[in-house]
Amino acid sequence: MKKYAVIVAMFVGLMLSSCKTGGLSTAIDVTMTDFQFTPNSFTIPAGREITVNAVNTGVVEHQFAILNFGADAGDEFGEEDTQNIYWEVKVPPGQTVALTFAAPSTPGEYSVVCGVPGHLMAGMVGELTVIAGE
Repeated sequence: MKKYAVIVAMFVGLMLSSCKTGGLSTAIDVTMTDFQFTPNSFTIPAGREITVNAVNTGVVEHQFAILNFGADAGDEFGEEDTQNIYWEVKVPPGQTVALTFAAPSTPGEYSVVCGVPGHLMAGMVGELTVIAGE
């Protein structure tokens, strides 16, 4: 029993020490299907390097596009919306992509969309919350 308590204490200590950003993750793990992001909301620290691990389990290409602060693509993503992309990654069907980017320095709510024609209209949207760093 004593050995079990020591292992649990070590595990809890390790978990607490990994929360350097106040519990905010510097990784976004997202699965893209036809036609949704799972999960569809993410919280990250402002200005930090973020790793995106994107898995496309769908049968068509998907895009994970973070729009600029205050930008909204409306009901349908169009060519005019490409200028409002802060960062994006496209993932072919059945593939996994891992990339990094610098999180926005402005705290707030950012829209996440799939810019492939028809996907936003089908409901492939999410929300990124950027929290000011410590």
